[in-house]
Amino acid sequence: MKISARNILRGTVETVKAGAVNSEVDVLLQGGDKLVAMVTNDSAQSLGLAAGKEVVALVKASSVLVMTDDSGIRLSARNCLAGTVKKVTAGPVSAEITIALAGGDEVHATITHNAESELGLAEGTSAMAVFKASAVILGVAV
Repeated sequence: MKISARNILRGTVETVKAGAVNSEVDVLLQGGDKLVAMVTNDSAQSLGLAAGKEVVALVKASSVLVMTDDSGIRLSARNCLAGTVKKVTAGPVSAEITIALAGGDEVHATITHNAESELGLAEGTSAMAVFKASAVILGVAV
């Protein structure tokens, strides 16, 4: 299957916490970083999500924010993955930022040129990929 999501992260379910409507799914990525996904209980059941299940987490680059200095700010976004800018690709409309995580995974973000400039993004810059748990789509092998 080919998809348009730039971020395809493989991992293993650590925990599934069912709520009234949605389940919170903690995923340990292959490189050791962790992310959180929010899926409906029906989806969690139909995918057979349980501790130890291998999953693929998909996140569109346009759903990823880039932060370089948290200044003590607390965010409601559940996923704040720290890393280093590996690549900045400037396009005619926006820029794609590739952040290399400590464990070896990469996260891609599409941001405006103004944001790229204001954040001072360049190869080697410390940065954090930020995205909401609801922006994560989980898939499993059939």
